[in-house]
Amino acid sequence: MARPKPADMSSTRAQAAIDSALRTLDAEGGGIEALATALRDGLGATFAAAVDLIRAAQGRVIVTGMGKSGHVGRKIASTFASTGTPALFVHPGEASHGDLGMIANNDVIVALSWSGETAELKNLTDYSRRFRIGLIAMTANADSTLATTADVVLALPQAREACPHNLAPTTSSLMQLALGDALAIALLESRGFTAVDFGLLHPGGKLGALLKVVRDLMHTGESVPLAPLGTRMSDAIIVMSTKGFGCVGITDPRGLLVGIITDGDLRRHMRNNLLDARVDDVMTRAPKTVRPDQLISETLEILNSTKVTALFAVEAGKPVGVIHIHDLLRAGAA
Repeated sequence: MARPKPADMSSTRAQAAIDSALRTLDAEGGGIEALATALRDGLGATFAAAVDLIRAAQGRVIVTGMGKSGHVGRKIASTFASTGTPALFVHPGEASHGDLGMIANNDVIVALSWSGETAELKNLTDYSRRFRIGLIAMTANADSTLATTADVVLALPQAREACPHNLAPTTSSLMQLALGDALAIALLESRGFTAVDFGLLHPGGKLGALLKVVRDLMHTGESVPLAPLGTRMSDAIIVMSTKGFGCVGITDPRGLLVGIITDGDLRRHMRNNLLDARVDDVMTRAPKTVRPDQLISETLEILNSTKVTALFAVEAGKPVGVIHIHDLLRAGAA
Protein backbone atom coordinates (compact mmCIF):
# COMPACT_ATOMS: atom_id res chain seq x y z
CA MET A 1 0.00 0.00 0.00
CA ALA A 2 1.42 3.38 -1.04
CA ARG A 3 2.20 5.82 1.75
CA PRO A 4 0.10 9.04 1.61
CA LYS A 5 1.86 12.06 0.21
CA PRO A 6 2.59 14.92 2.66
CA ALA A 7 -0.09 17.10 1.08
CA ASP A 8 -2.64 14.32 1.51
CA MET A 9 -1.68 13.88 5.18
CA SER A 10 -2.01 17.62 5.77
CA SER A 11 -5.46 17.63 4.17
CA THR A 12 -6.52 14.63 6.28
CA ARG A 13 -5.36 16.31 9.50
CA ALA A 14 -7.14 19.54 8.58
CA GLN A 15 -10.42 17.72 7.95
CA ALA A 16 -10.04 15.78 11.20
CA ALA A 17 -9.57 19.05 13.10
CA ILE A 18 -12.63 20.59 11.44
CA ASP A 19 -14.72 17.49 12.20
CA SER A 20 -13.57 17.62 15.82
CA ALA A 21 -14.51 21.30 16.07
CA LEU A 22 -17.95 20.62 14.64
CA ARG A 23 -18.53 17.80 17.14
CA THR A 24 -17.54 20.15 19.97
CA LEU A 25 -19.89 22.86 18.77
CA ASP A 26 -22.71 20.37 18.31
CA ALA A 27 -22.22 19.03 21.84
CA GLU A 28 -22.05 22.49 23.39
CA GLY A 29 -24.98 23.71 21.30
CA GLY A 30 -26.96 20.77 22.65
CA GLY A 31 -26.15 21.91 26.16
CA ILE A 32 -27.43 25.43 25.45
CA GLU A 33 -30.61 24.00 23.91
CA ALA A 34 -31.14 21.84 26.99
CA LEU A 35 -30.65 24.92 29.19
CA ALA A 36 -33.20 26.92 27.20
CA THR A 37 -35.69 24.05 27.47
CA ALA A 38 -35.15 23.89 31.23
CA LEU A 39 -35.76 27.63 31.55
CA ARG A 40 -39.12 27.20 29.85
CA ASP A 41 -39.93 24.58 32.48
CA GLY A 42 -39.02 24.33 36.17
CA LEU A 43 -35.74 26.26 35.99
CA GLY A 44 -37.64 29.38 34.96
CA ALA A 45 -39.27 29.81 38.37
CA THR A 46 -36.02 29.45 40.29
CA PHE A 47 -34.25 31.73 37.80
CA ALA A 48 -36.82 34.44 38.54
CA ALA A 49 -36.34 33.83 42.27
CA ALA A 50 -32.57 34.26 41.86
CA VAL A 51 -33.09 37.57 40.06
CA ASP A 52 -35.41 38.75 42.85
CA LEU A 53 -32.94 37.70 45.57
CA ILE A 54 -30.08 39.57 43.90
CA ARG A 55 -32.21 42.66 43.28
CA ALA A 56 -33.33 42.72 46.91
CA ALA A 57 -29.76 42.53 48.23
CA GLN A 58 -28.44 45.83 49.54
CA GLY A 59 -24.82 44.76 49.04
CA ARG A 60 -22.91 42.98 46.30
CA VAL A 61 -23.08 39.66 44.49
CA ILE A 62 -20.29 37.38 45.69
CA VAL A 63 -19.51 34.80 43.01
CA THR A 64 -17.47 31.74 43.94
CA GLY A 65 -16.41 28.39 42.54
CA MET A 66 -13.41 26.06 42.17
CA GLY A 67 -11.54 24.93 39.08
CA LYS A 68 -13.33 25.61 35.80
CA SER A 69 -16.39 26.75 37.74
CA GLY A 70 -14.16 29.33 39.39
CA HIS A 71 -12.87 30.59 36.06
CA VAL A 72 -16.43 30.89 34.80
CA GLY A 73 -17.40 32.56 38.07
CA ARG A 74 -14.79 35.28 37.58
CA LYS A 75 -16.26 36.13 34.20
CA ILE A 76 -19.81 36.14 35.60
CA ALA A 77 -18.76 38.49 38.40
CA SER A 78 -17.13 40.78 35.85
CA THR A 79 -20.27 40.80 33.69
CA PHE A 80 -22.45 41.58 36.71
CA ALA A 81 -20.20 44.48 37.69
CA SER A 82 -20.05 45.96 34.19
CA THR A 83 -23.83 45.87 33.76
CA GLY A 84 -24.85 47.62 36.95
CA THR A 85 -24.86 44.82 39.52
CA PRO A 86 -21.91 45.34 41.93
CA ALA A 87 -20.08 42.02 42.22
CA LEU A 88 -16.76 40.41 43.00
CA PHE A 89 -15.25 36.94 42.86
CA VAL A 90 -14.09 35.30 46.08
CA HIS A 91 -11.93 32.19 45.75
CA PRO A 92 -13.29 29.52 48.10
CA GLY A 93 -9.80 28.45 49.16
CA GLU A 94 -8.81 32.00 50.05
CA ALA A 95 -12.17 32.49 51.76
CA SER A 96 -11.14 29.92 54.36
CA HIS A 97 -8.01 31.94 55.08
CA GLY A 98 -9.49 35.34 55.78
CA ASP A 99 -11.36 36.38 52.64
CA LEU A 100 -14.67 35.52 54.28
CA GLY A 101 -14.24 38.99 55.73
CA MET A 102 -14.98 40.38 52.25
CA ILE A 103 -18.54 39.09 52.51
CA ALA A 104 -21.12 41.19 54.39
CA ASN A 105 -24.52 40.10 55.63
CA ASN A 106 -26.27 42.30 53.05
CA ASP A 107 -24.54 40.52 50.16
CA VAL A 108 -25.80 37.53 48.21
CA ILE A 109 -23.61 34.60 47.17
CA VAL A 110 -23.75 32.75 43.84
CA ALA A 111 -21.85 29.48 44.20
CA LEU A 112 -20.96 27.42 41.11
CA SER A 113 -20.31 23.69 41.29
CA TRP A 114 -21.39 21.25 38.60
CA SER A 115 -21.42 18.33 41.05
CA GLY A 116 -22.57 20.39 44.02
CA GLU A 117 -20.07 18.50 46.19
CA THR A 118 -17.03 20.78 45.96
CA ALA A 119 -15.37 20.42 49.37
CA GLU A 120 -13.69 23.83 49.22
CA LEU A 121 -17.10 25.54 49.23
CA LYS A 122 -18.14 24.16 52.63
CA ASN A 123 -16.63 26.88 54.83
CA LEU A 124 -18.10 29.54 52.61
CA THR A 125 -21.59 28.04 52.55
CA ASP A 126 -21.46 27.45 56.33
CA TYR A 127 -20.56 31.11 56.73
CA SER A 128 -23.54 32.12 54.61
CA ARG A 129 -25.89 30.08 56.80
CA ARG A 130 -24.39 31.36 60.04
CA PHE A 131 -24.88 35.02 59.07
CA ARG A 132 -28.05 34.50 57.02
CA ILE A 133 -26.48 35.61 53.75
CA GLY A 134 -28.53 34.77 50.66
CA LEU A 135 -27.10 31.77 48.80
CA ILE A 136 -27.81 30.82 45.19
CA ALA A 137 -26.46 27.48 43.99
CA MET A 138 -25.70 26.83 40.32
CA THR A 139 -25.32 23.07 40.02
CA ALA A 140 -26.40 20.08 37.95
CA ASN A 141 -27.17 18.03 41.06
CA ALA A 142 -30.36 19.21 42.77
CA ASP A 143 -29.79 16.69 45.59
CA SER A 144 -26.22 17.74 46.31
CA THR A 145 -24.86 19.23 49.51
CA LEU A 146 -24.64 22.66 47.90
CA ALA A 147 -28.20 22.52 46.57
CA THR A 148 -29.75 21.40 49.86
CA THR A 149 -27.93 24.23 51.65
CA ALA A 150 -28.92 27.03 49.25
CA ASP A 151 -31.88 29.40 49.34
CA VAL A 152 -32.31 29.19 45.56
CA VAL A 153 -31.13 26.35 43.34
CA LEU A 154 -30.44 26.92 39.66
CA ALA A 155 -30.50 23.27 38.63
CA LEU A 156 -28.68 22.92 35.32
CA PRO A 157 -29.79 20.04 33.07
CA GLN A 158 -27.36 17.18 32.62
CA ALA A 159 -25.43 17.35 29.36
CA ARG A 160 -22.57 15.43 27.81
CA GLU A 161 -19.22 17.18 27.74
CA ALA A 162 -17.68 17.89 24.34
CA CYS A 163 -14.63 15.95 25.50
CA PRO A 164 -14.80 12.47 23.88
CA HIS A 165 -14.18 10.95 27.32
CA ASN A 166 -17.00 13.03 28.83
CA LEU A 167 -14.51 14.33 31.40
CA ALA A 168 -13.04 17.77 30.59
CA PRO A 169 -15.49 20.54 31.60
CA THR A 170 -16.57 22.02 28.27
CA THR A 171 -20.31 21.88 27.69
CA SER A 172 -20.91 22.25 31.42
CA SER A 173 -18.71 25.36 31.63
CA LEU A 174 -20.50 26.95 28.68
CA MET A 175 -23.89 26.28 30.29
CA GLN A 176 -22.77 27.88 33.55
CA LEU A 177 -21.44 30.88 31.66
CA ALA A 178 -24.63 31.23 29.61
CA LEU A 179 -26.84 31.08 32.69
CA GLY A 180 -24.64 33.66 34.40
CA ASP A 181 -24.98 35.95 31.38
CA ALA A 182 -28.74 35.42 31.43
CA LEU A 183 -28.85 36.49 35.09
CA ALA A 184 -26.78 39.60 34.38
CA ILE A 185 -28.91 40.68 31.43
CA ALA A 186 -32.18 40.01 33.27
CA LEU A 187 -30.92 42.21 36.11
CA LEU A 188 -29.76 44.88 33.64
CA GLU A 189 -33.16 44.99 31.98
CA SER A 190 -35.10 44.94 35.25
CA ARG A 191 -33.13 47.95 36.49
CA GLY A 192 -33.49 49.93 33.26
CA PHE A 193 -29.71 50.05 32.88
CA THR A 194 -29.04 52.21 29.81
CA ALA A 195 -26.25 52.53 27.26
CA VAL A 196 -25.25 55.78 28.97
CA ASP A 197 -24.97 53.93 32.30
CA PHE A 198 -22.90 51.29 30.51
CA GLY A 199 -20.63 53.99 29.15
CA LEU A 200 -19.90 55.33 32.63
CA LEU A 201 -18.48 51.90 33.54
CA HIS A 202 -16.58 51.44 30.25
CA PRO A 203 -14.65 54.68 29.62
CA GLY A 204 -11.69 53.01 27.93
CA GLY A 205 -10.95 51.69 24.44
CA LYS A 206 -13.20 51.70 21.39
CA LEU A 207 -16.22 50.66 23.44
CA GLY A 208 -15.70 53.64 25.72
CA ALA A 209 -15.36 55.94 22.72
CA LEU A 210 -18.58 54.67 21.16
CA LEU A 211 -20.40 55.28 24.45
CA LYS A 212 -19.38 58.91 24.63
CA VAL A 213 -21.88 61.51 23.44
CA VAL A 214 -21.57 64.11 20.70
CA ARG A 215 -21.03 66.88 23.27
CA ASP A 216 -17.80 65.18 24.35
CA LEU A 217 -16.23 65.46 20.88
CA MET A 218 -18.00 68.26 18.99
CA HIS A 219 -16.47 71.63 18.06
CA THR A 220 -18.27 74.68 19.43
CA GLY A 221 -18.21 78.47 19.38
CA GLU A 222 -16.20 80.26 16.70
CA SER A 223 -15.01 76.99 15.17
CA VAL A 224 -18.52 76.10 13.94
CA PRO A 225 -18.86 76.99 10.21
CA LEU A 226 -22.05 79.03 9.84
CA ALA A 227 -23.42 81.62 7.45
CA PRO A 228 -26.82 83.35 7.33
CA LEU A 229 -29.33 83.14 4.52
CA GLY A 230 -28.54 85.64 1.78
CA THR A 231 -24.76 85.20 2.08
CA ARG A 232 -22.85 85.31 -1.22
CA MET A 233 -21.29 81.99 -2.14
CA SER A 234 -17.85 83.59 -2.34
CA ASP A 235 -18.10 84.43 1.38
CA ALA A 236 -19.59 81.04 2.28
CA ILE A 237 -16.71 79.26 0.55
CA ILE A 238 -14.24 81.29 2.60
CA VAL A 239 -16.01 80.08 5.78
CA MET A 240 -15.87 76.48 4.53
CA SER A 241 -12.16 76.78 3.77
CA THR A 242 -11.10 78.50 6.99
CA LYS A 243 -13.12 76.27 9.36
CA GLY A 244 -11.90 73.09 7.69
CA PHE A 245 -14.96 70.84 8.00
CA GLY A 246 -15.83 70.69 4.31
CA CYS A 247 -19.22 72.26 4.95
CA VAL A 248 -21.03 75.38 6.12
CA GLY A 249 -24.35 75.49 7.96
CA ILE A 250 -26.94 78.03 6.83
CA THR A 251 -29.09 79.76 9.45
CA ASP A 252 -32.25 81.85 9.21
CA PRO A 253 -32.86 85.17 11.04
CA ARG A 254 -33.93 83.23 14.17
CA GLY A 255 -30.67 81.33 14.24
CA LEU A 256 -32.26 78.03 13.20
CA LEU A 257 -30.28 75.67 10.97
CA VAL A 258 -32.16 75.54 7.68
CA GLY A 259 -29.54 74.19 5.31
CA ILE A 260 -26.02 72.98 4.67
CA ILE A 261 -23.54 73.44 1.84
CA THR A 262 -20.91 70.75 1.35
CA ASP A 263 -18.11 70.13 -1.09
CA GLY A 264 -20.56 67.93 -2.98
CA ASP A 265 -23.04 70.80 -3.31
CA LEU A 266 -20.27 72.98 -4.79
CA ARG A 267 -19.51 70.35 -7.43
CA ARG A 268 -23.19 69.91 -8.28
CA HIS A 269 -23.71 73.68 -8.71
CA MET A 270 -20.43 74.49 -10.44
CA ARG A 271 -20.99 77.28 -12.96
CA ASN A 272 -19.38 80.56 -14.04
CA ASN A 273 -21.45 82.73 -11.68
CA LEU A 274 -21.35 80.41 -8.67
CA LEU A 275 -19.36 82.85 -6.55
CA ASP A 276 -22.02 85.54 -7.07
CA ALA A 277 -24.92 83.20 -6.19
CA ARG A 278 -26.61 83.20 -2.79
CA VAL A 279 -26.37 80.29 -0.37
CA ASP A 280 -30.17 79.99 -0.52
CA ASP A 281 -29.90 78.67 -4.08
CA VAL A 282 -27.11 76.16 -3.43
CA MET A 283 -27.75 74.72 0.03
CA THR A 284 -29.30 71.37 0.80
CA ARG A 285 -32.35 72.06 2.94
CA ALA A 286 -33.30 70.23 6.15
CA PRO A 287 -29.86 68.70 6.70
CA LYS A 288 -29.32 65.62 8.81
CA THR A 289 -28.32 66.59 12.36
CA VAL A 290 -27.55 65.06 15.74
CA ARG A 291 -28.25 66.03 19.33
CA PRO A 292 -25.41 67.01 21.70
CA ASP A 293 -26.45 64.12 23.99
CA GLN A 294 -26.58 61.56 21.15
CA LEU A 295 -24.30 58.55 21.50
CA ILE A 296 -21.19 58.49 19.34
CA SER A 297 -22.16 54.97 18.24
CA GLU A 298 -25.42 56.37 16.82
CA THR A 299 -23.58 59.31 15.24
CA LEU A 300 -21.15 56.95 13.50
CA GLU A 301 -24.09 54.97 12.12
CA ILE A 302 -25.63 58.18 10.72
CA LEU A 303 -22.35 59.27 9.14
CA ASN A 304 -21.92 55.86 7.51
CA SER A 305 -25.53 55.48 6.33
CA THR A 306 -25.76 59.00 4.86
CA LYS A 307 -22.21 58.92 3.46
CA VAL A 308 -21.35 62.35 4.90
CA THR A 309 -18.28 63.38 6.88
CA ALA A 310 -19.71 66.02 9.22
CA LEU A 311 -22.91 66.67 11.14
CA PHE A 312 -24.21 69.70 12.99
CA ALA A 313 -25.38 69.26 16.56
CA VAL A 314 -28.56 71.21 17.23
CA GLU A 315 -30.63 72.13 20.25
CA ALA A 316 -34.13 73.51 19.69
CA GLY A 317 -33.24 73.75 16.01
CA LYS A 318 -30.18 75.95 16.59
CA PRO A 319 -26.66 74.71 15.75
CA VAL A 320 -24.48 74.46 18.86
CA GLY A 321 -21.63 72.40 17.46
CA VAL A 322 -20.24 70.35 14.60
CA ILE A 323 -18.70 66.89 14.64
CA HIS A 324 -16.51 65.39 11.91
CA ILE A 325 -15.60 61.80 11.11
CA HIS A 326 -11.98 62.71 11.95
CA ASP A 327 -13.08 63.48 15.51
CA LEU A 328 -14.40 59.94 15.81
CA LEU A 329 -11.19 58.54 14.35
CA ARG A 330 -9.07 60.47 16.83
CA ALA A 331 -11.25 59.25 19.70
CA GLY A 332 -10.89 55.65 18.52
CA ALA A 333 -14.59 55.23 17.78
CA ALA A 334 -14.26 54.71 14.03
